[in-house]
Amino acid sequence: MIGKLHRMLETREISCAELTEKYLSAIENENANLNAYITVTSEEAKKAARLVDARIAAGESLRPLEGIPMTLKDNISTKGILTTCASKILDGYRPIYDAFVWKQLRQQGAVLLGKSNMDEFAMGSSCETSYYGGAANPRSTSYVAGGSSGGVAAAVGGNLAAYGLGSDTGGSIRQPASFCGLVGLKPTYGAVSRFGLIAYGSSLDQVGPITASVEDAALVYDAICGYDPMDSTSQGGKPVSGALKNGVKGLRIGLPDEYYEGLTSSVRAALGDAAKAYESLGAEMVRFPLPELKFALPVYYIIACAEAASNLGRYDGIRYGYQTKDYHGIHEMICKTRSEGFGAEVKRRILLGNYVLSSGYYDAYYKKAQNLRGAIVQAFAKAFETCDVILAPTVPMTAFPRGRKQSDPTEDYLTDICTVPVNIAGLPAVSVPCGQDQKGLPIGMQLIGRAFDEAGILAAAYAYEQSAACVKPCEMGVRL
Repeated sequence: MIGKLHRMLETREISCAELTEKYLSAIENENANLNAYITVTSEEAKKAARLVDARIAAGESLRPLEGIPMTLKDNISTKGILTTCASKILDGYRPIYDAFVWKQLRQQGAVLLGKSNMDEFAMGSSCETSYYGGAANPRSTSYVAGGSSGGVAAAVGGNLAAYGLGSDTGGSIRQPASFCGLVGLKPTYGAVSRFGLIAYGSSLDQVGPITASVEDAALVYDAICGYDPMDSTSQGGKPVSGALKNGVKGLRIGLPDEYYEGLTSSVRAALGDAAKAYESLGAEMVRFPLPELKFALPVYYIIACAEAASNLGRYDGIRYGYQTKDYHGIHEMICKTRSEGFGAEVKRRILLGNYVLSSGYYDAYYKKAQNLRGAIVQAFAKAFETCDVILAPTVPMTAFPRGRKQSDPTEDYLTDICTVPVNIAGLPAVSVPCGQDQKGLPIGMQLIGRAFDEAGILAAAYAYEQSAACVKPCEMGVRL
């Protein structure tokens, strides 16, 4: 998609202003159905498009993402533009600075269409914890788009943006990409700066692209990777676009037993077909146990909730955002503001986090989880002595219906069972469409690599993508 739009702009088949207007019109027509956007930045987009058209008129060559309309998840800071994290408690909040990733894209001429819907503070697996209501799956609007970056996936999947940036704390890029038939890249922890990303779990969060193709994901990653002194965990990554066509001949692809437990029949069959496709391309399949994966889900939720409880302590109604109207004294004001401003899932995770950090429970839960995190990191390191890339399902199932009722919130947590190990270990992973179920809903597989081997997993993903046409294009939104 990005390459096609870039060529259309360079050859003047369409102006950037015309292209931007097409996307804005599509948003106006379709967003009521998809609920992909919280905020639409029409004037900012048109202004950016005029600057791009001026460069084209002057005969200047365009950078790869210049003039391409895109979207940002609403937890990525944008100076002067409403940024809510899909929470009532950030009502009216406009940051005074840009996130590193948006600054990089803006300097390269990206056209921001708006801020996308999400689970509140990125806590959820369906986008339905949003204060603004959940995003719908463009493949079938009666199903969820996934979470927490569901709005970005709905926008890109519904052709209401050419690409978008989301955040991935436990699968929040890869899971909605899988549900919506898209490519979602979670980079290595530290490859992309977190400066300006409103924190959920600071040792787990990572910004990455959701796109229509592997090539698009590589182009966006190239634009946002790099060292940033404003992020103390930043190491920077290397561009990957030039390595996409390296192929997979001789590549050792690992199939850990534990990743293939509890899958629906359609997901299991699709992953089996993907493995056969890789074998036909010259890759070697390597099967082995990875028992430490069974600890990943509880380890993730203990660490993530503990970090969330700490990070969300700053929302007190005093400095910015929502403040309760009726109170007597500062203590009541803070209590009522937080009670009214946070949704049920956010409150649940704050309470869980404070519990595992409390005196008497710290050693039993948080300290033990950190020790097990080290064991998971070591287990992946050992696995990569046997293989070069790991092939696994992104989610054990396809998208589930919107508004489903469950008696236990852990039912939603289990959708993260295949994605959270990557965040715990800080590794890169990419979700790629690999088929569909009997209802026509997309199935995603994920390729996991060694730290900072984005080039390797994207090359493997590209080889598969070129050999298989698994998901038909969505018919809504902009069609060019």
